[in-house]
Amino acid sequence: MSASVGETRILDAWHDNAAAWERAVREGRIESRKLVTDQAVIDAVLARSPRSVIDVGCGEGWLARALAAEGVPVLGVDAIPALVEAARAKGGGEFRVLTYDDLAAGVLEARADVVVCNFSLLGGSSVDALLAAVPPLLAPGGVLVVQTLHPLVAEVGAYADGWREGSWVGCGEGFGQAAPWYFRTLAGWVASFATAGLSLEELIEPIHPHTGRPASVIFMAGARQGDGDEQASRRSISGHRT
Repeated sequence: MSASVGETRILDAWHDNAAAWERAVREGRIESRKLVTDQAVIDAVLARSPRSVIDVGCGEGWLARALAAEGVPVLGVDAIPALVEAARAKGGGEFRVLTYDDLAAGVLEARADVVVCNFSLLGGSSVDALLAAVPPLLAPGGVLVVQTLHPLVAEVGAYADGWREGSWVGCGEGFGQAAPWYFRTLAGWVASFATAGLSLEELIEPIHPHTGRPASVIFMAGARQGDGDEQASRRSISGHRT
Protein backbone atom coordinates (compact mmCIF):
# COMPACT_ATOMS: atom_id res chain seq x y z
CA MET A 1 0.00 0.00 0.00
CA SER A 2 1.41 3.38 -0.98
CA ALA A 3 1.63 6.14 1.62
CA SER A 4 -0.85 8.38 -0.22
CA VAL A 5 -3.40 5.57 -0.57
CA GLY A 6 -3.10 4.68 3.10
CA GLU A 7 -3.57 8.26 4.27
CA THR A 8 -6.60 8.75 2.01
CA ARG A 9 -8.22 5.50 3.16
CA ILE A 10 -7.89 6.52 6.80
CA LEU A 11 -9.92 9.70 6.28
CA ASP A 12 -12.46 7.96 4.04
CA ALA A 13 -13.05 5.23 6.62
CA TRP A 14 -13.55 7.68 9.47
CA HIS A 15 -15.94 9.81 7.44
CA ASP A 16 -17.97 6.68 6.61
CA ASN A 17 -17.94 5.25 10.14
CA ALA A 18 -18.30 8.38 12.25
CA ALA A 19 -21.85 7.60 13.39
CA ALA A 20 -21.01 4.00 14.26
CA TRP A 21 -17.95 5.11 16.24
CA GLU A 22 -19.92 7.75 18.14
CA ARG A 23 -22.45 5.06 19.16
CA ALA A 24 -19.70 2.62 20.18
CA VAL A 25 -18.10 5.20 22.46
CA ARG A 26 -21.40 6.48 23.85
CA GLU A 27 -22.63 2.96 24.63
CA GLY A 28 -19.31 1.75 26.08
CA ARG A 29 -18.96 -1.14 23.66
CA ILE A 30 -15.14 -1.40 23.69
CA GLU A 31 -14.04 -3.52 26.64
CA SER A 32 -10.41 -2.43 26.78
CA ARG A 33 -11.50 1.20 26.95
CA LYS A 34 -13.86 0.56 29.85
CA LEU A 35 -11.38 -1.57 31.77
CA VAL A 36 -8.08 0.18 31.11
CA THR A 37 -7.30 2.72 28.44
CA ASP A 38 -9.84 5.50 29.07
CA GLN A 39 -8.75 5.96 32.67
CA ALA A 40 -5.10 5.46 31.75
CA VAL A 41 -5.03 8.47 29.43
CA ILE A 42 -7.05 10.60 31.86
CA ASP A 43 -4.54 9.78 34.61
CA ALA A 44 -1.58 10.51 32.33
CA VAL A 45 -2.93 13.94 31.41
CA LEU A 46 -3.97 14.90 34.95
CA ALA A 47 -0.57 13.82 36.30
CA ARG A 48 0.82 16.94 34.64
CA SER A 49 -1.66 19.21 36.48
CA PRO A 50 -2.46 21.01 33.21
CA ARG A 51 -4.11 24.41 33.05
CA SER A 52 -5.03 23.78 29.41
CA VAL A 53 -5.20 20.83 27.01
CA ILE A 54 -5.39 20.42 23.24
CA ASP A 55 -7.01 17.10 22.29
CA VAL A 56 -5.86 16.18 18.77
CA GLY A 57 -8.22 13.72 17.11
CA CYS A 58 -10.84 14.39 19.78
CA GLY A 59 -13.56 12.33 18.12
CA GLU A 60 -16.93 12.81 19.79
CA GLY A 61 -15.29 14.58 22.72
CA TRP A 62 -15.43 12.05 25.57
CA LEU A 63 -11.91 12.90 26.81
CA ALA A 64 -12.60 16.64 26.76
CA ARG A 65 -15.70 16.07 28.88
CA ALA A 66 -13.81 13.87 31.32
CA LEU A 67 -11.08 16.49 31.74
CA ALA A 68 -13.61 19.32 31.97
CA ALA A 69 -15.18 17.47 34.90
CA GLU A 70 -11.79 17.85 36.61
CA GLY A 71 -11.72 21.58 35.91
CA VAL A 72 -9.37 21.45 32.90
CA PRO A 73 -10.33 23.52 29.82
CA VAL A 74 -9.90 21.60 26.57
CA LEU A 75 -9.69 22.56 22.92
CA GLY A 76 -10.59 19.53 20.80
CA VAL A 77 -9.77 19.26 17.10
CA ASP A 78 -10.71 16.57 14.61
CA ALA A 79 -10.78 16.17 10.84
CA ILE A 80 -14.24 14.58 10.79
CA PRO A 81 -17.07 17.18 10.88
CA ALA A 82 -19.69 14.68 12.10
CA LEU A 83 -17.59 13.82 15.15
CA VAL A 84 -16.93 17.47 15.93
CA GLU A 85 -20.66 18.16 15.68
CA ALA A 86 -21.34 15.32 18.14
CA ALA A 87 -18.72 16.75 20.51
CA ARG A 88 -20.20 20.24 20.34
CA ALA A 89 -23.67 18.86 21.04
CA LYS A 90 -22.47 17.31 24.31
CA GLY A 91 -20.29 20.26 25.33
CA GLY A 92 -17.40 20.11 27.76
CA GLY A 93 -14.92 22.06 25.64
CA GLU A 94 -14.28 24.05 22.50
CA PHE A 95 -14.24 21.95 19.34
CA ARG A 96 -12.98 22.77 15.85
CA VAL A 97 -12.75 20.94 12.53
CA LEU A 98 -9.05 20.81 11.64
CA THR A 99 -7.15 18.20 9.65
CA TYR A 100 -3.66 17.02 10.51
CA ASP A 101 -2.50 18.87 7.40
CA ASP A 102 -3.99 22.04 8.91
CA LEU A 103 -2.09 21.49 12.14
CA ALA A 104 1.12 20.71 10.28
CA ALA A 105 0.68 23.99 8.39
CA GLY A 106 0.52 25.88 11.69
CA VAL A 107 -3.05 27.18 11.39
CA LEU A 108 -3.82 26.52 15.07
CA GLU A 109 -2.53 29.49 17.02
CA ALA A 110 -2.79 28.09 20.53
CA ARG A 111 -0.57 26.70 23.26
CA ALA A 112 -1.37 24.23 26.02
CA ASP A 113 0.30 22.48 28.91
CA VAL A 114 -0.68 19.12 27.39
CA VAL A 115 -1.31 18.10 23.80
CA VAL A 116 -2.95 14.67 23.86
CA CYS A 117 -3.44 12.19 21.02
CA ASN A 118 -5.55 9.29 22.26
CA PHE A 119 -5.55 6.45 19.71
CA SER A 120 -5.67 9.14 17.02
CA LEU A 121 -2.28 8.73 15.33
CA LEU A 122 -2.96 6.20 12.59
CA GLY A 123 -1.08 7.47 9.55
CA GLY A 124 2.50 7.49 8.36
CA SER A 125 3.69 10.76 6.82
CA SER A 126 0.66 12.63 8.19
CA VAL A 127 1.59 11.67 11.74
CA ASP A 128 5.24 12.61 11.20
CA ALA A 129 4.16 16.04 9.97
CA LEU A 130 1.76 16.45 12.88
CA LEU A 131 4.40 15.52 15.46
CA ALA A 132 6.71 18.14 13.98
CA ALA A 133 3.99 20.73 14.58
CA VAL A 134 3.58 19.85 18.27
CA PRO A 135 6.50 21.76 19.89
CA PRO A 136 5.04 25.20 18.99
CA LEU A 137 1.73 24.07 20.54
CA LEU A 138 3.31 23.30 23.91
CA ALA A 139 3.49 25.88 26.66
CA PRO A 140 6.84 26.04 28.48
CA GLY A 141 7.34 22.74 30.27
CA GLY A 142 4.42 21.24 28.34
CA VAL A 143 4.18 17.64 27.21
CA LEU A 144 2.72 15.57 24.39
CA VAL A 145 0.74 12.54 25.61
CA VAL A 146 0.21 9.80 23.01
CA GLN A 147 -1.78 6.65 23.75
CA THR A 148 -1.71 4.06 21.00
CA LEU A 149 -1.93 0.34 20.36
CA HIS A 150 0.93 -1.50 22.00
CA PRO A 151 3.21 -3.24 19.47
CA LEU A 152 2.72 -6.52 21.38
CA VAL A 153 -0.94 -6.47 20.37
CA ALA A 154 0.01 -6.52 16.69
CA GLU A 155 2.19 -9.61 16.54
CA VAL A 156 1.16 -10.78 13.07
CA GLY A 157 3.85 -10.25 10.47
CA ALA A 158 7.32 -8.81 10.78
CA TYR A 159 8.14 -6.49 13.66
CA ALA A 160 8.84 -3.54 11.41
CA ASP A 161 7.32 -0.15 10.69
CA GLY A 162 4.78 -0.30 7.88
CA TRP A 163 1.14 -0.21 6.78
CA ARG A 164 -1.34 -2.78 8.07
CA GLU A 165 -5.03 -3.38 7.53
CA GLY A 166 -7.32 -2.24 10.33
CA SER A 167 -10.32 -3.85 11.99
CA TRP A 168 -13.44 -2.82 13.93
CA VAL A 169 -13.49 -6.10 15.88
CA GLY A 170 -14.66 -5.44 19.42
CA CYS A 171 -16.38 -2.18 18.54
CA GLY A 172 -19.87 -3.57 17.96
CA GLU A 173 -22.12 -3.50 14.92
CA GLY A 174 -22.76 -0.92 12.23
CA PHE A 175 -19.23 -0.43 10.91
CA GLY A 176 -18.12 -0.50 7.29
CA GLN A 177 -14.63 -0.69 5.82
CA ALA A 178 -11.95 -0.28 8.48
CA ALA A 179 -9.17 2.27 8.21
CA PRO A 180 -5.64 1.00 7.61
CA TRP A 181 -2.97 2.12 10.03
CA TYR A 182 0.76 2.62 10.04
CA PHE A 183 2.39 0.27 12.54
CA ARG A 184 5.38 1.61 14.44
CA THR A 185 7.75 -0.38 16.60
CA LEU A 186 8.73 1.12 19.95
CA ALA A 187 12.00 2.22 18.35
CA GLY A 188 10.01 3.67 15.45
CA TRP A 189 7.95 5.82 17.82
CA VAL A 190 11.01 7.07 19.66
CA ALA A 191 12.69 7.94 16.35
CA SER A 192 9.57 9.79 15.17
CA PHE A 193 9.49 11.86 18.35
CA ALA A 194 13.19 12.70 18.03
CA THR A 195 12.81 13.76 14.40
CA ALA A 196 9.94 16.04 15.45
CA GLY A 197 12.05 17.79 18.08
CA LEU A 198 10.51 15.90 21.00
CA SER A 199 12.27 14.01 23.78
CA LEU A 200 10.63 10.98 25.37
CA GLU A 201 10.18 11.62 29.10
CA GLU A 202 8.12 8.63 30.16
CA LEU A 203 6.65 5.41 28.77
CA ILE A 204 3.64 3.78 30.43
CA GLU A 205 2.22 0.34 29.61
CA PRO A 206 -1.34 0.02 31.01
CA ILE A 207 -2.02 -3.66 31.74
CA HIS A 208 -5.29 -5.37 30.84
CA PRO A 209 -6.64 -6.96 34.04
CA HIS A 210 -7.89 -10.07 32.24
CA THR A 211 -4.97 -10.87 29.94
CA GLY A 212 -2.08 -9.52 31.99
CA ARG A 213 -0.69 -8.00 28.80
CA PRO A 214 -0.34 -4.33 27.83
CA ALA A 215 -3.62 -2.91 26.58
CA SER A 216 -1.81 0.09 25.12
CA VAL A 217 1.33 2.16 25.38
CA ILE A 218 1.43 5.79 26.51
CA PHE A 219 4.31 8.03 25.49
CA MET A 220 4.97 11.35 27.23
CA ALA A 221 7.34 13.61 25.31
CA GLY A 222 8.43 17.20 25.78
CA ALA A 223 9.93 19.69 23.36
CA ARG A 224 13.70 19.82 23.32
CA GLN A 225 15.09 22.93 24.97
CA GLY A 226 14.29 25.91 22.76
CA ASP A 227 12.64 23.89 19.97
CA GLY A 228 9.09 25.02 20.66
CA ASP A 229 9.98 28.71 20.96
CA GLU A 230 12.22 28.56 17.88
CA GLN A 231 9.54 26.89 15.74
CA ALA A 232 6.85 29.26 16.98
CA SER A 233 9.10 32.19 16.10
CA ARG A 234 9.74 30.82 12.63
CA ARG A 235 6.02 30.33 12.07
CA SER A 236 5.31 33.89 13.22
CA ILE A 237 8.04 35.32 10.97
CA SER A 238 6.88 33.32 7.95
CA GLY A 239 3.31 34.48 8.58
CA HIS A 240 4.37 38.14 8.26
CA ARG A 241 6.46 37.89 5.12
CA THR A 242 5.39 39.96 2.14
